[in-house]
Formats: sequence, C-alpha cells, structure tokens
Amino acid sequence: MQVYGFPLSPFVRKVLLVAAVKGIAVESVIGRPGAPSPEFLEASPFRKIPALRDGDFTLSDSTAIATYMDALHPEPAIFPAEARARGKAIWFEEFADTIIVPAGAKIVFNRFVAPRVLGRPGDEAAAEQGMAEIAPMLDYLEGAVPAEGWLTGDTFSIGDIAVASVLRTLAYAMPSPDPDRHPATAAWYARVGEQPCWRAVAEREAAAVATLG
Repeated sequence: MQVYGFPLSPFVRKVLLVAAVKGIAVESVIGRPGAPSPEFLEASPFRKIPALRDGDFTLSDSTAIATYMDALHPEPAIFPAEARARGKAIWFEEFADTIIVPAGAKIVFNRFVAPRVLGRPGDEAAAEQGMAEIAPMLDYLEGAVPAEGWLTGDTFSIGDIAVASVLRTLAYAMPSPDPDRHPATAAWYARVGEQPCWRAVAEREAAAVATLG
C-alpha cells in the first residue's frame, strides 16, 4: 500500500497515523512540488493529497482514505461505535480539516513553506491575519478538551488524530499550545505525542524535513 504526499501536510500525516494505529504497512511516496508523477495523478486526478494506491485500487482525500483503512482493518477502531461519540469524532475531524486548516495555512505557508521550501519571503501580514483567525479556534479547543483521555471519551479516535495532525503542522510556524493559556490542550497534545503511532510517524517526518536543508 502506497501513500502519496509530503509528510508535513496534516492530511498526509492523518493517514499515516491511521495506518500506524492499525498496523498497516504503507510506503510513503514523496513527490516533487510542481512535478506530480503519473502514478500520483492516476490515484489523484485533481491533485489532492494524500492519495492512496492499494494494488489496483486508488483513492484520494484523507477522510476517504482513513475510512477505507478503518473498513479494511476494523480494529482498533478509529470511529467510535457509540452514536454521540462517533458524531463528535467526525466533528473534530471536520473542525481540524475545514476550520483550523484554512487559517493555519496562512501562517504555515508564509512563515515556513515560502522561506524554507520555496526560497522566497512570505507575507507576514497574511500570517498575522491567520494568527488572529486561529486564536478563537484554540480557545474553543481548550474548552472542548477533557482533563483526561481523548476528545470523544476513553478511545483515541479520528478526531484526536486530525486535530493533533493540524497542530503538528502549525508547530513549524508558531508555538505549540501554551500550557499557561491552553493547559488542557497542551496536556492532551502531550498525551497524543506519547502514543506509539505518533512517535513512529514523527520519525519518518523528521527524515523528510531534513531533506529541506
């Protein structure tokens, strides 16, 4: 099974974490920006990352791929069985993917991608706008994170994976959750970081970042 996309993407990281949770062996295929391979384009004709190839089956979009992996390997489940917990898990995934990411992209692109990957200055005004937009989102998360356990209760779920994946990408361009301002979030994020799946993916990611120079 192959996963296409750069590991710094929160969407790629989400899929790699799901694979690690479930013990699915995947090959991470890192392409060159602006030069997609024919194999990637076949798997993702609209150039969405990540893309997946599993034999003769291809799929793109992180949520679709995570759902496929969960159906293929049901245990351990990343989508809770209980109705309210499942609804919340999917909400937190959407919160990460469609609410935090658009604001965070302004920060990460202009403070990390532009200078580090593209070799040109970023737009600091746009980054500051992203910081202003993301502040209330982090405050919301602080009120939603439990003192113990995970976002939907006792089970580590797709919600935890998605939100933590976005925070990890943000950490390349802004501080991680502040224990003074967001103590519950910081403690939860530290718990995520202790998960074996997180450590395994972080090692792979560090190797990819090292190639940026």
